[in-house]
Amino acid sequence: MAIYLNFFQFFVLGALGLLALGIQVWALVDCLRTPSADFERVYKKTKTFWTAVTAVSAFFGFLYAVVPLMALMVPSMGMGMILSLAGATAAGVYLADVRPALAEVRGRGHQNRGSSW
Repeated sequence: MAIYLNFFQFFVLGALGLLALGIQVWALVDCLRTPSADFERVYKKTKTFWTAVTAVSAFFGFLYAVVPLMALMVPSMGMGMILSLAGATAAGVYLADVRPALAEVRGRGHQNRGSSW
């Protein structure tokens, strides 16, 4: 019974890792596509800073999500989980704070704007 729980835990954590990796890659691609001048206009650090943050975030997400799945074993995911969670948090900060400010500068922020939630 314990082996089934280990496999279930592995697949659930693997799925969550892939979801976090998707968010981290989305943040990285969005950051790379945005011109550096837009970052300066919204006073949100520099493009180099956010590119480094989202690239490291995506790297840790890749290590957590893809490497254990390729090994096909039940690894100890403790430290990798912490790094992936930190990376997902950094990508979330970019997507929740920096990206909307950049959209305002580009003129896309006023379209389809609903509630602040």
